[in-house]
Amino acid sequence: MTHTPGRPADPFTERTPRVVAASKLHRAAARRRAGRFLAEGTNSVEAALATGAAAELFCTQDALERFPGLVETARGDGVAVSVVTDRAARSLSDTVTPTGIVALCRTVARGPGNDGPAAPRLVAVGQALAEPGNVGTLVRVADALGADAVWLTEGAADPENPKAVRASAGSLFHVPVVRGIAEADLVGRAHDAGLQVLVATGDGEVDVERADELLARPTAWVFGNEAHGVPEALSAAADARVRIPIRGRAESLNIVTAASICLHSSARVRGRRP
Repeated sequence: MTHTPGRPADPFTERTPRVVAASKLHRAAARRRAGRFLAEGTNSVEAALATGAAAELFCTQDALERFPGLVETARGDGVAVSVVTDRAARSLSDTVTPTGIVALCRTVARGPGNDGPAAPRLVAVGQALAEPGNVGTLVRVADALGADAVWLTEGAADPENPKAVRASAGSLFHVPVVRGIAEADLVGRAHDAGLQVLVATGDGEVDVERADELLARPTAWVFGNEAHGVPEALSAAADARVRIPIRGRAESLNIVTAASICLHSSARVRGRRP
């Protein structure tokens, strides 16, 4: 942002080098190289600031006036606040109607060498989930239901993809997310962490509504790829396969709905135990 004495600083445009560099973070390769990603919207920006993940805040003049609390928080924490034009804001957004406020964030997702908490009791596993929105919503559900971590296997969408970040509604900054776990290592990894492995599947031998004793144990719930489900080898290696009874005429549940039911069932049982 340039500044001439006697008049306000000029806002960054879509051609300003910092905006150009940030807009490249819509691509996964650029995110990996930079170790940075973008978080758009008030929930995500607020969470990024609260957890110290935000490195810079881009906002339009209108957003400065609409979200003074976020701007004051950023400045108070020493986070650079850069005013941008509306066109620059559009280049930083992947939505049809940009909010005008975007945080440039340091990466928060962890590699497979870091499992998160040392003694987890509830972990949500996204097995090769292909849709960024589903990955982000799984993170949000896991956070809401008290999961200790989210694990993503190889082939899953990037949790720092803009759509995933937006779908997480800030939860990406609150629950540890581990990505890039090899499917062949998943069951052993869970057992080493003291977790049983339960696979959510429509033909499971255990009814989730009659599984309280099973659900009282530390658990890694595995939710499979949207199109193909959990691979047979992984399902066979799990400690149990659990089904959600469907009493109506629906053929199946989408992956996030199934995850919500399964994680809530575990949280409900855990809430009754010391």
